[in-house]
Order: sequence, then C-alpha cells, then structure tokens
Amino acid sequence: MNIKERYLEAKKDYEKFGINVDKVLEDLEKVKISIHCWQGDDVTGFEVSQSELSGGIAATGNYPGKARNAEELRADLDKALSLIPGKHKVNLHAIYAETNGIFVERDEIKPEYFENWVKWAKEKDLGLDFNPTIFSHPKASDGLTLSHPDKEIRDFWIRHSIASRKIGEYFGKELKQTCLTNLWIPDGYKDIPSDRLGPRARLKDSLEQIYAIDVDKKYNLDCVESKVFGIGAESYTVGSSEFYLNFACRNKIMSLLDTGHYHPTEVVSDKLSAMLLFNEKIALHVSRPVRWDSDHVIILDDELKEIAKEIVRNDALDRVMIGLDFFDASINRIAAWTIGTRNMIKALLLAMLTPHELLKKYQDEGNFTERLALMEEIKTYPMGDIWNYYCEKNVVPVGESWIKEVKEYEQAELSKRK
Repeated sequence: MNIKERYLEAKKDYEKFGINVDKVLEDLEKVKISIHCWQGDDVTGFEVSQSELSGGIAATGNYPGKARNAEELRADLDKALSLIPGKHKVNLHAIYAETNGIFVERDEIKPEYFENWVKWAKEKDLGLDFNPTIFSHPKASDGLTLSHPDKEIRDFWIRHSIASRKIGEYFGKELKQTCLTNLWIPDGYKDIPSDRLGPRARLKDSLEQIYAIDVDKKYNLDCVESKVFGIGAESYTVGSSEFYLNFACRNKIMSLLDTGHYHPTEVVSDKLSAMLLFNEKIALHVSRPVRWDSDHVIILDDELKEIAKEIVRNDALDRVMIGLDFFDASINRIAAWTIGTRNMIKALLLAMLTPHELLKKYQDEGNFTERLALMEEIKTYPMGDIWNYYCEKNVVPVGESWIKEVKEYEQAELSKRK
C-alpha cells in the first residue's frame, strides 16, 4: 500500500471512537510552534563585542558547521523548516541583532537592527517571537541583573527590556502575527543567601518599571519565565516560580513554564490544567532536562506526550503558546531542530488522535479498568501512518528520509565553515 492507502486504513481505527482524522490534520496545521534560533549557533549571537556564555547556560559539544552570522543562521533555519510540516514561528534573542559591524550596547537596540529578520520572515510567511538577552554581558558577570543592588546596573537592564518589548511590538505590526516577548534572568546565589526578600523586592520594582511602558497587546504579548536553580545559583533563584506566578497574575501578563526549570521530579504536564483555570493564555518552553536543566533535544517521551495531551484534552491549542528551548552542540544542529520540532508536532497529533471524552467518561464513572486498558491499547494504534500522510500532504520528507537531506546539506554547506 502507498502512504495514502495506509492513511485511509489507519483512519478507520480512530474513527470508531468518533475521531474525524481529516479534521485533526486541518487543526494540527494551524498550530504554530515557536522554533528557537539559538540551537543553530550555540547561543552565541552576533554582537560585535561578544561575552562568554553565562547565566548558568552551557551548550556542550563541538559539532562542526555552526552558523557564524545571520545569513548562515537563516539559511540553516530555512533547511530545517523545509523538513518540518506546517507554518511556524522563529524565536529570537536580542543578541541576534544585525548592526553592520557597529558596536551597539544592549540598552540601545532598535527595531532597525532586526529588519533583515523581518524581511526574511515575511518572505517565508513566518511569525517572530523575542527575548531580551539578560546574560553573557559584563553587567551580568556577577550573576545579578534586574535584582542587582547597584541601581545603575538595574536601570541598564530595565532599558534593555523596554527596548526589547518595543522590538516585539515592531515584529507584530510588520508580520501581522502577535509576538511573544519573554523575559528570563539568571539572578541568584551559589550559596545560602542572608537576604531573600531584598533581591525579590528589587526585581519586582524593576519589572514594574518595564511593564509600565505601554506596548500594544495586539502586536506584543509579554510573559515572564521562572527557574528553580541554575549553575552558580544552586541555593537561591530570585525569579522563582512563586514569584513570577504572583507577579504575572497581579500585573495581567503571561507566565511561561520551561520544562527544565523545576525540580527533577516535577512535571510541567501536571501544572497546565491548574494554570489554564486561572489564565487566558500561558506559554511553554519545551526542553528535555537530563538530571539538570541541560536542554537536550526533545524526544517523544512520556512527559512530552502528557504535555500535548493536557493541551489538547483541555481544548487549549489556541491558549498555550508552544515554544522550544534546547541547544545541543554535539550533533548536527539542523537535525536537532528537525528532531525536536517534529517530535512536538507528533506529540500533538498523538493527543489529537486520543478518545479523550471516552476516557474522561470512564474516569468519572470510576471505571478505571477500562480507562487503563484503553489508554494502553491506543499506544500501538497506527499513528505513524497518519503522521506520514501529514508529512506528504505538507510536502516535507516522510519518515527518516529527511536525514539524507541534512547530510547532503552538511556536505554542501556546513563542511565549508571553519
């Protein structure tokens, strides 16, 4: 049987549960994943005066061929996007500004330094998201930024964050797709602090100044991202989950949940239903922590599947803004983007092909035997045949055939980079 024939046969298995598979694929095609640019260059960026990667962030490995400039990075993204079904967004950090060789301090960045990114996004029918880069800088060298005791340093990062929100607004206006501007800081202490309240009070004040500046929500949505600990901040993180949940709620902005930013035994999938009850929208950074916030490429593991199920079963595909955040420098970077993004989409497809209403009914009736039995049996249903048809329909490689294209691109382009 060919791919279409296998699809038609696989549909029958799901349709007996009342699942309209054709409609599932139509709905899946509307989902935009925010694909992070920093996988392509190991979070280096293109600043004229570059600092060592800091803030508890590490991209390990030395696989050849990383992007050395914005043109190469966009070309690599083009290749990855050609292997991923659907139309998506690209997530930028402030350090990916193009300043034509002129040194521009971060609190002076302007929309004009991202014109090439906007032009490219328009040509490719992509959206753009944004992040202030509040790490890898002399004014972040001691691990404190928006919570720093030095007002001059705090003010610098406040100006940078405000400028970043304006760039997000510019993206939204130009691309007619709302930009999500996410703020994360590395602030914390390696050892037990003698004052926990003071840094959080300073952070609260800094954030209030940043978000007091009016930015049109039609074009830019703001969110804040917590973290439980980091390298060099093992004992105390200023921007904890409790801090940002309360700040976001009081100030009517979004919370972003990063799957690597909690204790090793915590799972984000369990948090989504609680968040959705009290928030119109929430945001995700999907990563794979291995023992710590190590940002491995996401695989189709149980937690990724559970995250997708929580989004789908709670009818929240338009309320959860899904972004990716991993950076593995030990493998081909285009392959990393492709593996991770395809897995995120596969997880959503799996969730959309699950008979959630029937499973909820079993749970409410206390019929836990049939619930567990069906949950297990559905795991071996022919989702792969549905996925292959979805890829063919979107004119991207089916199955593992994309690997050959990545190797050819590596030989033709990446191998020339020194």
